[in-house]
Amino acid sequence: MKSPDAIRRLVKAFSRLPGIGEKTATRLAYFMINAPDVLSEELAGSLLDVQRDIRLCDQCCSFTDTETCRTCSDDTRDRSIICVVDSVQGQLAIEATGEYRGGYHVLHGVLSPLDGIGPEELRIGSLIKRLKYSVEELIIAVTPTVEGEATAIYLQRICAPLGLRVTRLASGIPMGADLEFTDPLTLSRAIEGRTVFN
Repeated sequence: MKSPDAIRRLVKAFSRLPGIGEKTATRLAYFMINAPDVLSEELAGSLLDVQRDIRLCDQCCSFTDTETCRTCSDDTRDRSIICVVDSVQGQLAIEATGEYRGGYHVLHGVLSPLDGIGPEELRIGSLIKRLKYSVEELIIAVTPTVEGEATAIYLQRICAPLGLRVTRLASGIPMGADLEFTDPLTLSRAIEGRTVFN
């Protein structure tokens, strides 16, 4: 049996979302059909609000509904340190630790020449402009993938002449992981970053 056009369009729309396959998209579509009208209206309104109100912070390029985000507006944060992340999700993960009190810069991706993503497609230019004003340390906290590694090396090379302290998050084998299932990049970083056992 062929579904009505409106349902097929909704399934197609849901399936464009990351991590949503056709079965999940179909399940979501039929859930929305049976949901109270108020839920559909709330979802549609929230999507429109996000499209209309959310923009990039004029300093760190994170998402905000004001010109400057709350983190960049917070006078208690250490402005001499900037943590570079590849996504807002990375920023949120670091914030959730409660351990970091510096600023951020969100690149919105990593270098990936095969996908046509070079430095011009990322927020690297605005980062370099920020680094010229009383920044002492740049923490590179991009996702540890091959592309993330290339991005980290690129950032280190262009920031070194600025006289900054360029650091990276410690990386290695997570607690409870089996060596046989650990990828080669993680293993090599763990070997390079080994410490004395006390």
